[in-house]
Amino acid sequence: MKKIYKNVIIGKNAKIGEYVIIGKPPQGYKDRELNTVIGDNCIIRSHSVIYAENKIGNNFQTGHGVNIREFNEIGNNVSIGTHSVIEHHIKIEDNVRIHSNVFIPEYSYLKKGCWIGPCVTITNVLHPLCKKAKECLKGATIGENTKVGANVTILPDIKIGNNCLIGAGSLVTKSLLEDNCVYAGIPAKKIKHIEDLTCPYGLIEKPYKIEEEE
Repeated sequence: MKKIYKNVIIGKNAKIGEYVIIGKPPQGYKDRELNTVIGDNCIIRSHSVIYAENKIGNNFQTGHGVNIREFNEIGNNVSIGTHSVIEHHIKIEDNVRIHSNVFIPEYSYLKKGCWIGPCVTITNVLHPLCKKAKECLKGATIGENTKVGANVTILPDIKIGNNCLIGAGSLVTKSLLEDNCVYAGIPAKKIKHIEDLTCPYGLIEKPYKIEEEE
């Protein structure tokens, strides 16, 4: 059992699980008012909900119970893990991997190839319950090929550079603009260059060098 609303276009070779809802109109809109497009070879697993007016590329897949709100732009080869929530007006570029139990708020920007670990929380409200709160919503910008470790919290209006690593459990309270760096701690600070990282098991000399060359 699944529900697909009007004005939904789904590409070839789609695999859609049970109890999936696609094209649900957001509050204030009716069926047929907004379009939803999902590219070829998508895998949308059971109990996921995708609202209307999403533009999603090829090879998209979700875990179970994913919630994707309206007015998002999502590129090719993007995967979103089980029970993650993607709010509205978000841009996610190609080859982004979002793990399980992640929260991405409105007006966030995830650049190509970034990796968001499990239980990451990004925020976008500087002063919750302020009368002007909705006028200054600002999500994070995560740079290309940056890896955000498990249980990281990122405060509103933060920008993180390209090819960085944010250590697990860190709290990011200010923008981290230098590329190719490892940041960690509460608050997160630069602790080394990403080229300084080595594999503790001796399997590879530089853990992130191969990804940069692909």
